[in-house]
Amino acid sequence: MKTTDKYLFQALDNYPYWLEGTIESLDYAFSYDDKNTMVLCLYGRIQAEQLMNYEEAKSYFQQALAINIHALEVYPHYLQTLILNEDYDEAQKLIDFALTIKGINKSEIFIKKAILLEAQSEFKKALKDIKNAKLHSLQFNYESDISDVEKRIECKMDLMKKKKGKKDKKSKKISKKKSK
Repeated sequence: MKTTDKYLFQALDNYPYWLEGTIESLDYAFSYDDKNTMVLCLYGRIQAEQLMNYEEAKSYFQQALAINIHALEVYPHYLQTLILNEDYDEAQKLIDFALTIKGINKSEIFIKKAILLEAQSEFKKALKDIKNAKLHSLQFNYESDISDVEKRIECKMDLMKKKKGKKDKKSKKISKKKSK
């Protein structure tokens, strides 16, 4: 095992529970191999998930993909960052590309696509991608993630129906008052 891997494993083991230890291990791993895509990805995750510094996170993810376009571990985290940063067009382009990469977890990418559509209030389209995620799921542990996203989108659809129903009732009351 390479020294870089030893420190990378320590960083992964520490994250997200001990951030100081994570950073220390990442710095050591980076000093041994500054082109390790997993190290860059974890730096990006820390920037996005802990510091909410999405632009800095994007920079780390872009560096990792510039080194290796097939760094499969980067795509889900990069997509989540783009969605949170409201870079929707960029996220859609990355999704389209990621789905062409051999070996990528397509189910996970379809979940991100559904989340992107959810963020844009395209709930019906999002549910179609949930279906695609289910069809492409090959790992049991992703099924609960898929179900959670599906439930959240369905709840939002229900909220929108209720909101629309209240508006319809209000407009009927207003039109009745005006007609009197």
